Amino acid sequence: MEIKEERIDDLEINGLKIIQNENWFCFGVDSVLLSSFAEDMHCGSSILDLGAGNGILELLISAKVENSQIVGIEVQEEVAQMARRSVELNNLENRIEIKTANIKDIGKIKEFDAVVTNPPYKEAGTGRQNEEAKKLIARHEILATLEDFIKTASNNLKDKGSMYMVNRPERLVDIFEYSRKYKLEPKELRMVYSKQYSKPVLVLVKATKHANRYLKVREPLYIYDENGNYSKEVLKIYGKDKENF
Repeated sequence: MEIKEERIDDLEINGLKIIQNENWFCFGVDSVLLSSFAEDMHCGSSILDLGAGNGILELLISAKVENSQIVGIEVQEEVAQMARRSVELNNLENRIEIKTANIKDIGKIKEFDAVVTNPPYKEAGTGRQNEEAKKLIARHEILATLEDFIKTASNNLKDKGSMYMVNRPERLVDIFEYSRKYKLEPKELRMVYSKQYSKPVLVLVKATKHANRYLKVREPLYIYDENGNYSKEVLKIYGKDKENF
């Protein structure tokens, strides 16, 4: 029998809080970095989150993009309900809506200014398979593939609207291939490393619908400094300084 181990965490931005379940999954640095990477979304943007999970991107983006209207799609009803409770906890029902659906089945909701997505990183049948069911679905392409996420993103973007994605470096070729297949041109790439001289652990990609071909490769982002502490840039993203972190 599954025992819920819920807690409320302070996001330390605009007084926002999030409900998380330790048995399912808790948000990580990848979601925080993605919300910062999508920094060029303009005030009042309409935004779609594919694979909303516990609603972390919705909450962070609501604080970073003023007057934004955000729709999150989450396939697991219990997880979606938890995200809705976080929305209500923060009195953001007028700006954030969480829908329960498989992203590959939603078709076209409407044309959004932007899509954000932190999809499952691992292909079905790879990696650990003995994880708790909700973790397995969140981390592996069990119910939808990377191609499904990119196709749905394109279907729901306005012309010149952008998709922002975080994923693993080993999926980068697939991201580029599927993006171009569905008329999304990769425009920005940023590699994320644990520390200097290590292998990259994440990639951040921005792809724009019906854009011209030109890829900007941004400077590397290091999560930790030489002492094993969060780097200055990550501290800045979290809104903290070294003295108080």
